Amino acid sequence: MPDPFPLNVAEGSPTGDLGRRIAVRRTALDLSREETAAQAGVAASYLQYLEEFPGSAPGRGVLLRIAEVLHTTVTDLAGGDSDLTPGDGRAGSDPTFTELTVQECRELLSTHGMGRVAIPTVSGPVIVPVNYSVVDGAIVYRTAPGAMPSRAAGCQVTFEIDRIDEAFAEGWSVLALGRARTVTDPDDVRRLTEHAFSTPWAGGPREEWIRIDTLSLTGRRITTRQGTLSDASGTDGPSPADPAGRNME
Repeated sequence: MPDPFPLNVAEGSPTGDLGRRIAVRRTALDLSREETAAQAGVAASYLQYLEEFPGSAPGRGVLLRIAEVLHTTVTDLAGGDSDLTPGDGRAGSDPTFTELTVQECRELLSTHGMGRVAIPTVSGPVIVPVNYSVVDGAIVYRTAPGAMPSRAAGCQVTFEIDRIDEAFAEGWSVLALGRARTVTDPDDVRRLTEHAFSTPWAGGPREEWIRIDTLSLTGRRITTRQGTLSDASGTDGPSPADPAGRNME
């Protein structure tokens, strides 16, 4: 019987909310499309279809299997919690808290993405999210003149990034303390523009570069006995995202 979803030789970019969430999650887990499909028990061509066609509407059973492989939930893949504050899930079993080394902090910081900068104002610190990159060891981001992120220039600020895994109640955070300034040298501006990781999500003309030279880097990580919920939750055992009891002792 011919494959109803023939796999293209050249893969396209994920489109649609579901497709992007699946692709981002499996990439974070370093899983190829073929590996993910095999573990979920679906054809690789069908997974490609889910990722690349906005109108795809898989059944809940398929979504459950894909969510299990990606160690997440159907709600997360479907975007049902996109407007909720992350981290409201149950605590994991046997959580372990560790301090990150400066090198580990640098490595996590250099992955780029979204961070939060705390800016001192007359009424107290204001925390705003920004799309940032790391260039020559410094944190840089683009903003509009006069916008709140631009007010960091000339101040000592703190900058924070984090990652939360809802399925396993794990995560890490990195905190940078540094001095912010506006980049004005044309050559430096050109270099930053060439090495920018992404354009600001907020859109519009945002051509003012802010650079934060870090004075200190600290971080922490929380890990758990993966796949189990805490006794306090009243349900110790394999989590929905890990029915096989992965790494159970």
